[in-house]
Amino acid sequence: MKVVALVSVKPGQDEAFVEAARICVAASRAEPGVIHYELWQEAEGERRFVFNELYVDDAAVASHIASDHFKAFGLAVRDLASARPTIIPTKPVDIG
Repeated sequence: MKVVALVSVKPGQDEAFVEAARICVAASRAEPGVIHYELWQEAEGERRFVFNELYVDDAAVASHIASDHFKAFGLAVRDLASARPTIIPTKPVDIG
């Protein structure tokens, strides 16, 4: 399963968000079932942060959400975000 998460951060809080994300990304990459876990930022427009995540299955996603480092990240960035994140779970499309 692929998950894309978009996070809008309050003005002036980009560096604090990245520092908090650094810990979560490193720990997430070490989780069993995580194939790919990256943090990007939109180049234009709102400049939201974009988590690009790829897991072996739904159980790996559930394990990630239940992890201590993910919960700690959520608490750490609660006051940095300007809105609730947009979470987009996706599934592959067989195009042959």
